[in-house]
Amino acid sequence: MSVTPDDLRQVALKQLQERRDFMPHLLAYILVNAGLVLVWALVSHGIFWPGFVLLFWGCGLVIHAWTAFIRRPITEAEVERYMARLHG
Repeated sequence: MSVTPDDLRQVALKQLQERRDFMPHLLAYILVNAGLVLVWALVSHGIFWPGFVLLFWGCGLVIHAWTAFIRRPITEAEVERYMARLHG
């Protein structure tokens, strides 16, 4: 099974879209959480409740960054190696 130029184009488009979608996600994370920290600082000085949002949304942001910038697509060679391992 060979990879066609159309297949490569689809993979490239998907990766570029993931990267492009990351920046608005990062900007929203920064602006919303800055606003929450500001509200916390002006209204209360008790428990740092914006930390919960920072932590959990931050986990999602890290996963999005990994998907957009680090994760590689599965290659045909990897599929064949895995199939050979399964075959024994």
